[in-house]
Parts: sequence; C-alpha cells; structure tokens
Amino acid sequence: MTCLTCSRNKCAACYREFNRMEHLVEHMRVSHHSAHEPRCGVCGKHCRSLDALRDHLGFGSVLPKAGCASVFTARGCQLCLAVFPASGALRAHRAACQLSSAPTQSQLTRSMSRMNIQGGGHGGAVALGCKMVGGGSDGTLDVCARVCLIDEHENILYESFVKPLIPVTHYRYEMTGIRPEHLRDSATTVKQARKRVEDFLLNGEDPWKIRTARGSARILVGHGLDHDLDGLGMDYPAYLKRDTATYPPLMKTSSRLMSNSLKFLTKSCLGYEIQNGGHQHPYDDCVAAMRLYKRMRALRHGLKGEVKGCAGPAPASVAEAFPAWRQRELERMSPEELLRMSKPDYRCWCLDDV
Repeated sequence: MTCLTCSRNKCAACYREFNRMEHLVEHMRVSHHSAHEPRCGVCGKHCRSLDALRDHLGFGSVLPKAGCASVFTARGCQLCLAVFPASGALRAHRAACQLSSAPTQSQLTRSMSRMNIQGGGHGGAVALGCKMVGGGSDGTLDVCARVCLIDEHENILYESFVKPLIPVTHYRYEMTGIRPEHLRDSATTVKQARKRVEDFLLNGEDPWKIRTARGSARILVGHGLDHDLDGLGMDYPAYLKRDTATYPPLMKTSSRLMSNSLKFLTKSCLGYEIQNGGHQHPYDDCVAAMRLYKRMRALRHGLKGEVKGCAGPAPASVAEAFPAWRQRELERMSPEELLRMSKPDYRCWCLDDV
C-alpha cells in the first residue's frame, strides 16, 4: 500500500518520495531541478543527464522503468530520446535526426571560407579543434601541432599546422597524420595561430571589453576547450565557452558527473562515428562539437504555463531560490510549486537563442 504522506511529499521532478515535507524542501535546495533537465517523454521524470535518461528508458540498464521502456521501444528516437504519438511520425523524424559524417578531405578544401559569420545574435558561434603531438622525454606532453576553426555552417574559417615551441618527440602519426615536414618552415608559429583565432573570436571587440560584456564577440564551442586553449597559449571568458565535455546534460551519470568522450557523444546523439582510427583531422571534431551544441541549443524545455520553458539562468546562490527564512512557507507549498521555484545550477544552452 502506498503511503499517503509520502505521496504528498513526492518530488515533482524526479518522483523521489520523502517522509516529511521539510526533507522534500531540502532535496529541492540541493538538487537544482529545473525545466531545462532532460525529461522522459512518457512519464515526464526529470533526469540529470542524457545518460541517466537512457538508463531510465532501458539503454543497457538492468532496472529500466518498464512502462516507459516499452513505449519508448515502439515510438522513441534513440538519438534525441523524444517520444512520438505514432510510428509514422517517428520514421519521418529519424531522417532529420540522424546526421551524416562530416565532409571528406576533398570536400573540406572547397569549404574554406573567410566570410563573416551569420549566426544567431551577436557574432554567432565558432568551434575550435586542435590536434596534439607529443613532447618531453617520453612523448606524453601534449603540444598543439594543428588547429582548425569553423563557423556555425561548418565552413572552415582558419586551418593550419602549428610549429611547436619545444622539440617533438612523438608525432603520433597513426592518429594525427602529422609528419616532421608538416611542422617545418611552412607551418604557422603558435603566436600567429593564436592571433588568427583571437581575431575571429573577438570579432572586432577590444579584448578587455569581453571580460564584462559580450558585445560582438563570438561564442566558442569545442570538446575539452581548456586543453585546446592551453595548447595555443590563450584564454577566453568562461561565459562565452560552450564545452561539450563539461555540459551537465552531456556528461556521464555517476556519483559525480564525468565527461563523455566526443566519439561517444557523436555516436549516441548524432548517429554517426568519428575517430575510427586512421588520420584524424581536427575539422571532424569541430563539426561534431558544433552539431552537438546546435542540437542542445535548439531544445525547447518547459513546464505547463511557461513561455518557452526558459526559467532563466541559475541564481547566484541556493539561498536565492529556497531561503532558510522561508522554511515554514516552503513546507506549505505543493511539490509543483517548489519545482517552479527551483533553478538549474548551469546555464542551459537553449538560452543562447533568447
């Protein structure tokens, strides 16, 4: 028999039940549930990440939600995890949801572009990818040897081999395809590559201005951005970076969120494979990261009665959403009212379109 008290104290987001209302309030303080979390298209349960939602729907999980898993098997898209009212609608959706791989090397050469980016708001977004070779005595030190920058339409804005500042002890040719002759006199210096990338990112803005206001500066997309930026010896404001390795909905589900590889995310969310051995061009990584960003940015979240479902960015502190001095008032609220007050602890990428 279901406990009536527990059912009244049931979280409206994750459906966890509590014996006392004060325990539910404390749960809402620390969980940061919001309209921006991935949700089951069958039962509406909020999940912390897409990985958690896949487990809920039975993707290799030993304990899926049986009713949701059976419905999803019949009418669900395994890439975006949406559930459709009929199998016909699902078939029509799959053609657009499953993307093809990035252009080949011959097509890539024809996509070179030096035009201004026409993106959504401000200066749009660009994706950065770098390939590293090995430095140091044992070749384990990552040194940037190739850089690629693309726009939202997957046109190459800048691409070049980069001459490392220290001797290369391991070219990692099997993966990078980089040979010693690529990094000789014709290669760009790190300083020159950094200047070109910064010019595209700043988009005419003074560097000091973007620390406090975006202006016309561009959003920077990538996977493991800090690693790539370190390789170029440059920095960029955190509020302008969109890293698919650290975006909570794309991370692994565990006691603490950990990064999924770009290879896994491309296969599970976009439907094609990258990094399958052989020489890897940074353009493929740029395209995959940009496609992931655009897919996450295009998501429309919402609770009933909310416009676009965008409840806004995270508050400065937990106390702003659920202040302790309102404890008695919070305990008299319904679980649905508590959920409407709750805020995410990250800025959802769907807000980039607002």
